[in-house]
Amino acid sequence: MGLVLSCATLLDWRCAQSLELEFSPAMTVLAGPNAYGKTNTVEALQLLTAGVSFRHPSPRDLVRQGAEVAKASARLEGDGRLLDMAVIASESSRRFTRNGKAVRPSEIPGTLLSVLFNPDDLGLVKGSASARRDEVDAFGSQASRAFAQVVKTYKRSIEQRNRLLKESQVDMDLLDAWDASVAVGAGTLLYHRTSLLARLGELVSGAHEAVAPERLIIRYESSLGPLEAGSSRQDLIEQMAEALKESRVEDLRRGFTTKGPQRDDIGFELDGRPLRTFGSQGQQRTAVLAWKMAQVRFAQEVLGQTPLLLLDDVMSELDAHRRKAVNGLVGQGVQTVVTTTHLGYFDPQMLADAAVIEFTGKGVAHGVERRHQRRSGSSCDL
Repeated sequence: MGLVLSCATLLDWRCAQSLELEFSPAMTVLAGPNAYGKTNTVEALQLLTAGVSFRHPSPRDLVRQGAEVAKASARLEGDGRLLDMAVIASESSRRFTRNGKAVRPSEIPGTLLSVLFNPDDLGLVKGSASARRDEVDAFGSQASRAFAQVVKTYKRSIEQRNRLLKESQVDMDLLDAWDASVAVGAGTLLYHRTSLLARLGELVSGAHEAVAPERLIIRYESSLGPLEAGSSRQDLIEQMAEALKESRVEDLRRGFTTKGPQRDDIGFELDGRPLRTFGSQGQQRTAVLAWKMAQVRFAQEVLGQTPLLLLDDVMSELDAHRRKAVNGLVGQGVQTVVTTTHLGYFDPQMLADAAVIEFTGKGVAHGVERRHQRRSGSSCDL
């Protein structure tokens, strides 16, 4: 079965003074008006499973006005294991614990992989290249600690090289050294990204065919030029090293590194045409839905994990056909937490089998009504 989210507690977290929630192993619906704390809850769950938040808040942003410390905690259960995860935020710091012991944010991914889908994601296809790169790297970092370390190491080396390029008098021997370091980091990151996308792309195409008749293909668009299929890590390191030599004069003139993974993009093609420029809004949204569905499938089929699916107010943005595709994931054993302002977006039978939590006040415990709870087990004393 793997780990599932059992319950969570928020204390002085954003607008919530005190909030306790219990979750179904299938679907839990957080229902209520906007600005009542539903998205804040999803954000906390993402932090507790991925170590990062889609909002990229400062520690202070997480603390309720008038409080000094905020805490979000969750209990994960399954396969004979029980893990208590927590994140504590104050004015200037944020720290994580697992079973009461301090852990680094980088150690959080891999405990329970989560897939987040929110309205901002619907603009992924037509948005910036950096958003698409971040999407790939964020998922890869959850799927593999090695991937996360590669991303971190490369960012550090490219920042150092760019800092050197901005100096009025560049030490060319030092630049040679950083070129070697950047080439290794870039080649390694390219190898991880392209390997991930090769498998994820197959799953995206399959997920898309279940929703729409067109053929969707994902392509990696490298600033180094075409990358040969099956290129080894060493091949990519050498290709990046050569690109740095060729672009050195331009890099010195512009003061930053013009070639490398930090300049790459991920292209979506629908029946052979760029979806970004030729696709309708509906087609672009279907592609993003397929992308998220593929992440769930990747976790199940490649990693052997059942992820936690977090859907933040996306049902209102999807038509009935696409909502049905999302609901199909829940029916296949994927634990889902979904926020909504309107329960009418859900099939009545699905709601009957779900845990429905109504937010009727701004994040206070007495403002939450629990209906259709299907859990049995320990209490949530975190």
